[in-house]
Amino acid sequence: MSGEHNDKVAAVTGAGRGIGAGIAARLAEDGFHVALIDIDETTVGNAADEIGRDRATPYVVDLAKRQDVIDTFSEVARAHGRIDAVVNNAMWVHYSPIIEMDERSLDTMWTIGLKAAFWTIQGAYPAMIAQGGGVVVNMSSPAATRGIDGSSGYSAVKGAVSSLTWQAARELGPQGIRVNGIIPGAVDTPGARRVVDDEGYEIRRKMSTLGRLATAEDIAAGVSFLVSPDAAYVNGHILNVDGAL
Repeated sequence: MSGEHNDKVAAVTGAGRGIGAGIAARLAEDGFHVALIDIDETTVGNAADEIGRDRATPYVVDLAKRQDVIDTFSEVARAHGRIDAVVNNAMWVHYSPIIEMDERSLDTMWTIGLKAAFWTIQGAYPAMIAQGGGVVVNMSSPAATRGIDGSSGYSAVKGAVSSLTWQAARELGPQGIRVNGIIPGAVDTPGARRVVDDEGYEIRRKMSTLGRLATAEDIAAGVSFLVSPDAAYVNGHILNVDGAL
């Protein structure tokens, strides 16, 4: 699909590394100018340099702060004239049994994983309405649909992300804004390494019918499809890119 989206603009959260950086790179390859949104100035700057500053612009944003998110999207729209796609990829993860979950960890997961998706949609909405439509892709998880040891908070957040995707598709579809989601397979990323060790990744590899872990490029390919004209009649869908777990 490379080159199909000339002059279009995509915003990707959590774009400094891992899956987010892979999605940003793929969308730039597809012809988008990509706004890379991340709280880490170093990693998001490096990711933008890798893509090339002619195709990518880094934005250092704390997604927990609603007004900062909305102001950033306004800045993106002013700078580039439009916002065609938003990819809500950012997440902060803490594994803990339900009876041991602490308030700070749960609040952080809800804020970065769910509330920020509200703020990015609100931020992109004026530009998308002005241009006649757009696309939102939310990153869900296999944990949204099945129990995983120690994953109570994360599972709850990702279940809510799936529900938000269906609801937003219902509300925004009539206005030309498609909203879909992706359930990604396990990807060995620096962020995930905080909570998953070698043994955990081996378990995840064996769970895949394809006998391997997913790559950031696998997930990015799914996003590329959902934001493309090929998916023009796809709305309210959660796409599994998980090796048939």
